[in-house]
Amino acid sequence: MGIVVIGAVFVDVKGYPEANFIPTGRNAGRVEHVHGGVGRNVAEDIANCELRPTFVSLVDESGDGVDVIRKLKNHKVNTDYIWTTRDGMGTWLAVFDNDGDVAASISKRPNLLPIVDILDKHGDEIFFNADSVICEIDIDKDIIKRVFKLAKKYGKKVFSVVGNMSIALERRDFMKSIDCFVCNIQEAGLLFFDDYSEKTKEEMMEILSAKVIAAQIPSMIVTMGGEGAVYADMHGDKGWCPARNVEVKDTTGAGDSFCAGVAIGLTYGKTLGEACEIGSMLAASVIVTTESVCPRFLPRELGLDIDVVD
Repeated sequence: MGIVVIGAVFVDVKGYPEANFIPTGRNAGRVEHVHGGVGRNVAEDIANCELRPTFVSLVDESGDGVDVIRKLKNHKVNTDYIWTTRDGMGTWLAVFDNDGDVAASISKRPNLLPIVDILDKHGDEIFFNADSVICEIDIDKDIIKRVFKLAKKYGKKVFSVVGNMSIALERRDFMKSIDCFVCNIQEAGLLFFDDYSEKTKEEMMEILSAKVIAAQIPSMIVTMGGEGAVYADMHGDKGWCPARNVEVKDTTGAGDSFCAGVAIGLTYGKTLGEACEIGSMLAASVIVTTESVCPRFLPRELGLDIDVVD
Protein backbone atom coordinates (compact mmCIF):
# COMPACT_ATOMS: atom_id res chain seq x y z
CA MET A 1 0.00 0.00 0.00
CA GLY A 2 2.96 2.35 0.67
CA ILE A 3 2.22 5.95 1.65
CA VAL A 4 -1.49 6.73 1.25
CA VAL A 5 -2.38 10.15 -0.16
CA ILE A 6 -5.91 11.50 0.26
CA GLY A 7 -6.78 14.60 -1.74
CA ALA A 8 -8.05 16.23 -4.89
CA VAL A 9 -7.39 16.14 -8.62
CA PHE A 10 -7.35 19.38 -10.59
CA VAL A 11 -6.75 20.28 -14.20
CA ASP A 12 -4.25 23.16 -14.21
CA VAL A 13 -4.53 25.74 -16.98
CA LYS A 14 -1.31 27.76 -16.96
CA GLY A 15 -0.44 30.83 -19.04
CA TYR A 16 3.14 32.04 -19.64
CA PRO A 17 3.99 35.44 -21.25
CA GLU A 18 6.34 35.61 -24.22
CA ALA A 19 7.50 39.17 -23.48
CA ASN A 20 7.45 41.42 -20.42
CA PHE A 21 4.36 40.58 -18.38
CA ILE A 22 1.76 43.39 -18.16
CA PRO A 23 -0.54 42.72 -15.16
CA THR A 24 -3.46 44.83 -16.44
CA GLY A 25 -2.96 44.33 -20.17
CA ARG A 26 -3.07 41.70 -22.89
CA ASN A 27 -0.15 39.28 -22.91
CA ALA A 28 0.83 37.06 -25.81
CA GLY A 29 2.25 33.72 -24.76
CA ARG A 30 1.55 30.03 -24.43
CA VAL A 31 -1.13 28.13 -22.50
CA GLU A 32 -0.65 24.64 -21.06
CA HIS A 33 -3.14 22.12 -19.65
CA VAL A 34 -1.66 19.73 -17.09
CA HIS A 35 -2.92 17.39 -14.40
CA GLY A 36 -2.66 19.00 -10.97
CA GLY A 37 -4.12 19.21 -7.52
CA VAL A 38 -2.11 19.03 -4.30
CA GLY A 39 -2.99 15.42 -3.54
CA ARG A 40 -2.48 14.20 -7.09
CA ASN A 41 0.87 15.97 -7.37
CA VAL A 42 2.09 14.55 -4.05
CA ALA A 43 1.08 11.02 -5.07
CA GLU A 44 2.96 11.28 -8.37
CA ASP A 45 6.01 12.81 -6.64
CA ILE A 46 6.20 9.85 -4.27
CA ALA A 47 5.80 7.43 -7.17
CA ASN A 48 8.58 9.22 -9.04
CA CYS A 49 10.88 8.37 -6.14
CA GLU A 50 10.22 4.70 -7.03
CA LEU A 51 8.02 4.21 -4.00
CA ARG A 52 4.54 2.79 -4.49
CA PRO A 53 1.89 5.15 -3.06
CA THR A 54 -1.87 4.71 -2.99
CA PHE A 55 -4.08 7.63 -4.02
CA VAL A 56 -7.58 7.99 -2.56
CA SER A 57 -9.46 10.53 -4.66
CA LEU A 58 -12.07 11.28 -7.31
CA VAL A 59 -12.09 12.05 -11.03
CA ASP A 60 -14.94 13.11 -13.29
CA GLU A 61 -16.46 11.35 -16.28
CA SER A 62 -14.53 13.35 -18.87
CA GLY A 63 -11.58 12.27 -20.93
CA ASP A 64 -9.38 14.19 -18.50
CA GLY A 65 -10.55 11.90 -15.70
CA VAL A 66 -9.67 8.79 -17.67
CA ASP A 67 -6.29 10.28 -18.57
CA VAL A 68 -5.50 11.13 -14.93
CA ILE A 69 -5.97 7.51 -13.87
CA ARG A 70 -4.02 6.20 -16.86
CA LYS A 71 -1.04 8.45 -16.14
CA LEU A 72 -1.00 7.63 -12.42
CA LYS A 73 -1.09 3.91 -13.21
CA ASN A 74 1.83 4.37 -15.59
CA HIS A 75 3.76 5.95 -12.71
CA LYS A 76 2.88 2.92 -10.53
CA VAL A 77 0.44 4.71 -8.25
CA ASN A 78 -2.23 2.40 -6.81
CA THR A 79 -5.48 3.84 -8.22
CA ASP A 80 -7.85 1.20 -6.80
CA TYR A 81 -9.49 3.79 -4.55
CA ILE A 82 -10.12 6.52 -7.13
CA TRP A 83 -13.84 6.77 -7.90
CA THR A 84 -15.49 8.46 -10.88
CA THR A 85 -18.16 11.04 -10.00
CA ARG A 86 -19.92 13.86 -11.81
CA ASP A 87 -18.03 16.76 -10.18
CA GLY A 88 -14.95 14.91 -9.04
CA MET A 89 -12.23 17.21 -10.42
CA GLY A 90 -11.40 20.88 -9.94
CA THR A 91 -9.85 23.49 -12.22
CA TRP A 92 -6.99 25.87 -11.44
CA LEU A 93 -6.42 28.79 -13.81
CA ALA A 94 -3.12 30.63 -13.34
CA VAL A 95 -1.10 33.32 -15.10
CA PHE A 96 2.66 33.51 -14.48
CA ASP A 97 5.00 36.49 -14.58
CA ASN A 98 8.47 36.56 -16.11
CA ASP A 99 10.06 35.26 -12.89
CA GLY A 100 7.99 32.08 -12.97
CA ASP A 101 5.78 33.16 -10.06
CA VAL A 102 1.99 33.11 -10.08
CA ALA A 103 0.67 36.61 -10.86
CA ALA A 104 -3.00 35.69 -10.47
CA SER A 105 -5.12 32.56 -10.18
CA ILE A 106 -8.70 31.33 -9.86
CA SER A 107 -9.66 27.93 -8.51
CA LYS A 108 -12.86 25.91 -8.89
CA ARG A 109 -12.95 23.23 -6.20
CA PRO A 110 -14.40 19.75 -6.81
CA ASN A 111 -17.01 18.00 -4.69
CA LEU A 112 -14.91 15.62 -2.58
CA LEU A 113 -17.64 14.32 -0.24
CA PRO A 114 -17.82 10.92 -2.01
CA ILE A 115 -14.38 10.23 -0.48
CA VAL A 116 -16.33 9.73 2.77
CA ASP A 117 -18.03 6.75 1.11
CA ILE A 118 -14.66 5.39 -0.07
CA LEU A 119 -13.30 5.53 3.48
CA ASP A 120 -16.46 4.04 4.98
CA LYS A 121 -16.26 1.12 2.55
CA HIS A 122 -12.50 0.56 2.26
CA GLY A 123 -10.92 2.60 5.06
CA ASP A 124 -9.91 -0.37 7.22
CA GLU A 125 -7.99 -2.13 4.47
CA ILE A 126 -6.40 1.14 3.28
CA PHE A 127 -5.15 2.24 6.69
CA PHE A 128 -4.18 -1.22 7.93
CA ASN A 129 -1.72 -1.58 5.05
CA ALA A 130 -0.54 2.06 4.88
CA ASP A 131 3.04 3.06 5.74
CA SER A 132 1.72 6.55 6.59
CA VAL A 133 -0.99 8.95 5.41
CA ILE A 134 -0.86 12.36 3.73
CA CYS A 135 -4.06 14.38 3.74
CA GLU A 136 -4.99 17.85 2.52
CA ILE A 137 -6.16 19.65 5.66
CA ASP A 138 -8.53 21.93 3.72
CA ILE A 139 -10.78 19.19 2.34
CA ASP A 140 -14.20 18.48 3.85
CA LYS A 141 -14.34 18.07 7.63
CA ASP A 142 -16.16 14.74 7.40
CA ILE A 143 -13.23 13.33 5.40
CA ILE A 144 -10.65 14.69 7.85
CA LYS A 145 -12.50 13.24 10.84
CA ARG A 146 -12.55 9.78 9.27
CA VAL A 147 -8.86 10.04 8.40
CA PHE A 148 -7.89 10.80 11.99
CA LYS A 149 -10.19 8.11 13.38
CA LEU A 150 -8.71 5.45 11.10
CA ALA A 151 -5.14 6.65 11.66
CA LYS A 152 -5.60 6.41 15.42
CA LYS A 153 -7.18 2.96 15.11
CA TYR A 154 -4.22 1.58 13.15
CA GLY A 155 -1.43 3.70 14.66
CA LYS A 156 -0.48 5.52 11.45
CA LYS A 157 1.29 8.87 11.17
CA VAL A 158 -0.63 11.62 9.38
CA PHE A 159 1.16 14.37 7.48
CA SER A 160 -0.70 17.33 6.08
CA VAL A 161 -0.30 19.97 3.42
CA VAL A 162 -2.66 22.81 2.55
CA GLY A 163 -4.16 24.03 -0.71
CA ASN A 164 -6.38 26.81 0.67
CA MET A 165 -5.30 28.24 4.03
CA SER A 166 -8.51 30.24 4.47
CA ILE A 167 -10.46 26.98 4.54
CA ALA A 168 -7.77 25.25 6.60
CA LEU A 169 -8.22 27.82 9.37
CA GLU A 170 -11.61 26.24 10.03
CA ARG A 171 -9.71 22.99 10.78
CA ARG A 172 -7.26 24.64 13.19
CA ASP A 173 -8.38 22.37 16.04
CA PHE A 174 -7.18 19.36 14.00
CA MET A 175 -3.54 20.51 14.06
CA LYS A 176 -2.79 18.61 17.28
CA SER A 177 -3.58 15.35 15.46
CA ILE A 178 -1.16 15.99 12.58
CA ASP A 179 2.31 14.50 12.99
CA CYS A 180 3.82 17.12 10.67
CA PHE A 181 2.14 20.11 9.02
CA VAL A 182 3.83 21.80 6.05
CA CYS A 183 2.98 25.28 4.76
CA ASN A 184 4.65 28.40 3.36
CA ILE A 185 5.42 31.57 5.27
CA GLN A 186 2.31 33.43 4.09
CA GLU A 187 0.14 30.52 5.19
CA ALA A 188 1.93 30.40 8.54
CA GLY A 189 1.04 34.06 9.01
CA LEU A 190 -2.62 33.25 8.45
CA LEU A 191 -2.46 30.28 10.80
CA PHE A 192 -0.93 32.31 13.63
CA PHE A 193 -2.65 35.63 12.77
CA ASP A 194 0.52 37.58 12.09
CA ASP A 195 2.71 38.86 9.24
CA TYR A 196 6.05 37.09 8.89
CA SER A 197 6.98 38.42 5.45
CA GLU A 198 9.88 40.52 6.79
CA LYS A 199 11.24 37.93 9.22
CA THR A 200 14.69 36.43 8.80
CA LYS A 201 15.12 32.68 8.89
CA GLU A 202 16.64 32.94 12.37
CA GLU A 203 13.69 34.95 13.65
CA MET A 204 11.18 32.66 11.96
CA MET A 205 12.77 29.56 13.46
CA GLU A 206 12.38 30.95 16.98
CA ILE A 207 8.83 32.14 16.30
CA LEU A 208 7.81 28.77 14.89
CA SER A 209 9.32 26.88 17.81
CA ALA A 210 7.38 28.98 20.32
CA LYS A 211 4.15 28.67 18.32
CA VAL A 212 4.16 24.88 17.91
CA ILE A 213 4.93 24.38 21.61
CA ALA A 214 2.14 26.74 22.65
CA ALA A 215 -0.37 25.25 20.19
CA GLN A 216 0.74 21.64 20.87
CA ILE A 217 1.34 20.95 17.19
CA PRO A 218 3.58 17.83 17.04
CA SER A 219 5.83 19.29 14.33
CA MET A 220 5.64 21.90 11.61
CA ILE A 221 7.71 23.10 8.66
CA VAL A 222 7.45 26.55 7.08
CA THR A 223 8.93 27.10 3.64
CA MET A 224 10.44 30.52 2.90
CA GLY A 225 11.13 30.39 -0.83
CA GLY A 226 14.76 31.13 -1.62
CA GLU A 227 15.53 31.35 2.11
CA GLY A 228 14.85 27.64 2.54
CA ALA A 229 12.65 26.24 5.29
CA VAL A 230 12.50 26.32 9.08
CA TYR A 231 11.20 23.49 11.21
CA ALA A 232 10.27 22.88 14.82
CA ASP A 233 8.51 20.33 16.99
CA MET A 234 6.67 20.55 20.29
CA HIS A 235 9.64 19.03 22.15
CA GLY A 236 11.93 21.95 21.34
CA ASP A 237 13.83 20.58 18.34
CA LYS A 238 14.22 23.29 15.70
CA GLY A 239 16.36 24.15 12.73
CA TRP A 240 16.78 25.57 9.25
CA CYS A 241 17.22 23.85 5.91
CA PRO A 242 18.71 25.92 3.04
CA ALA A 243 17.09 26.03 -0.38
CA ARG A 244 18.98 24.62 -3.36
CA ASN A 245 20.63 27.29 -5.52
CA VAL A 246 18.89 26.74 -8.85
CA GLU A 247 17.35 28.88 -11.59
CA VAL A 248 13.58 29.21 -11.19
CA LYS A 249 11.38 28.59 -14.24
CA ASP A 250 8.02 27.71 -12.65
CA THR A 251 7.17 27.33 -8.97
CA THR A 252 3.97 25.33 -9.54
CA GLY A 253 4.06 22.08 -7.59
CA ALA A 254 7.26 22.90 -5.68
CA GLY A 255 5.42 23.01 -2.36
CA ASP A 256 3.73 19.71 -3.13
CA SER A 257 7.07 18.09 -3.96
CA PHE A 258 8.55 19.49 -0.76
CA CYS A 259 5.71 17.96 1.24
CA ALA A 260 6.14 14.64 -0.54
CA GLY A 261 9.85 14.62 0.31
CA VAL A 262 9.18 15.45 3.96
CA ALA A 263 6.58 12.71 4.25
CA ILE A 264 8.91 10.20 2.57
CA GLY A 265 11.69 11.05 5.01
CA LEU A 266 9.55 10.94 8.16
CA THR A 267 7.82 7.73 7.05
CA TYR A 268 11.07 5.87 6.44
CA GLY A 269 13.14 6.80 9.48
CA LYS A 270 14.64 10.25 8.86
CA THR A 271 14.77 13.11 11.36
CA LEU A 272 12.76 16.29 10.79
CA GLY A 273 15.85 18.10 9.51
CA GLU A 274 16.82 15.23 7.20
CA ALA A 275 13.24 15.05 5.89
CA CYS A 276 13.44 18.78 5.08
CA GLU A 277 16.58 18.15 3.04
CA ILE A 278 14.75 15.53 0.97
CA GLY A 279 11.87 17.95 0.51
CA SER A 280 14.25 20.70 -0.59
CA MET A 281 15.88 18.38 -3.13
CA LEU A 282 12.54 17.40 -4.70
CA ALA A 283 11.27 21.01 -4.73
CA ALA A 284 14.44 22.20 -6.48
CA SER A 285 14.01 19.53 -9.16
CA VAL A 286 10.53 20.92 -9.92
CA ILE A 287 11.21 24.67 -10.10
CA VAL A 288 13.93 24.27 -12.74
CA THR A 289 11.29 22.98 -15.20
CA THR A 290 7.70 23.80 -16.16
CA GLU A 291 6.56 20.43 -14.83
CA SER A 292 4.43 20.28 -11.68
CA VAL A 293 6.06 17.12 -10.29
CA CYS A 294 9.60 15.94 -9.66
CA PRO A 295 11.56 13.77 -12.11
CA ARG A 296 12.56 10.19 -11.33
CA PHE A 297 14.78 9.47 -8.33
CA LEU A 298 15.93 6.21 -6.79
CA PRO A 299 15.29 5.86 -3.04
CA ARG A 300 19.01 5.61 -2.29
CA GLU A 301 19.55 9.03 -3.93
CA LEU A 302 17.36 10.37 -1.12
CA GLY A 303 19.37 8.56 1.53
CA LEU A 304 16.80 5.77 1.97
CA ASP A 305 17.88 2.17 2.43
CA ILE A 306 15.03 0.90 0.26
CA ASP A 307 15.21 -1.29 -2.82
CA VAL A 308 12.96 -0.61 -5.79
CA VAL A 309 10.12 -3.13 -6.07
CA ASP A 310 8.26 -3.52 -9.38
